[in-house]
Amino acid sequence: MSIAIDKQVQALGEVEVESAVAGRPHEGKVLAAVQAHADDIPFFCGGTVAKLIDEGYTAYLIQTTNDEKCGPTTSMGETILQNEREVDDLANALGFKQVFNLGYRNHRLDEASPLELRARLVFLFRYLKVDTVLTFNPWEHWEENPDHSVTGQAVEAASWMAGMGKDYPEQVAAGIGPYGVKDKYYWVMRPHAPYNRVVDISAYIEAKIGSMVVNKAQGPAGARGSGLRAQLAQQGLKLPALGDDDATADREFIRLFLLKDYAEIGRLYGVEYGEWFYYMPPRGTFIGSLFRGGMEQYIEENSVPLDSA
Repeated sequence: MSIAIDKQVQALGEVEVESAVAGRPHEGKVLAAVQAHADDIPFFCGGTVAKLIDEGYTAYLIQTTNDEKCGPTTSMGETILQNEREVDDLANALGFKQVFNLGYRNHRLDEASPLELRARLVFLFRYLKVDTVLTFNPWEHWEENPDHSVTGQAVEAASWMAGMGKDYPEQVAAGIGPYGVKDKYYWVMRPHAPYNRVVDISAYIEAKIGSMVVNKAQGPAGARGSGLRAQLAQQGLKLPALGDDDATADREFIRLFLLKDYAEIGRLYGVEYGEWFYYMPPRGTFIGSLFRGGMEQYIEENSVPLDSA
């Protein structure tokens, strides 16, 4: 699941490059990265998550499916277990505080109740007081996997609804009050996908590699380096760049062959490595701010004292 550097991927307006910030400017804020499968976060936002955590965010990982279709064995139970363990390893690699597995069936998320999924996400966003989410773009074209589009749409609706006091009043009565998500980083995954922000992950590339290497059940990362090292050894060959042990080989395989897209994103925007997103700023930045700005100006220019003629 590699990003395609495609001329058809569309920059919308002026693209902002988000650089690393010294200190912990986001201290006290909370992010949730919501993925459908164990390899989504490593490929699409692993470096950005590491950066935001380093800048002060407390992070939570939410996984919507059980990944039962994505693994090397014929046993569905073993596949689910391996992926679940690797998601825990992913959380440890990047510094997530906790993992929430929602457990819906892999490749069948569109059979689940959208109302139930949304309610569970609203609960988590309120309970954890999530400020920022990273997930699939809910309206991205050419999306083949229903798990991706269903997850993205549920996250988008729940992000807004979590801040509404009259939705799910039983949660509010239980002391879990409204708390709306402020901003969103939507992943860029398919041709024609829009983006308006590139995050400089140059200082966090080792963390990104670490998040990718734990994913051995699926995807092109994980154990590919050690596998290639063993294959070459049977032929009496070796690649010096892969090092002298399996752990090094797995990391260096990623560095050699799976970071080129991120380096190309970086090259386009003047950094070493980048991840790109369609960034949705806090609500009110667009129409709401225009309305309030016009209203405030009108009041200032036209209001008169109550006792005036």
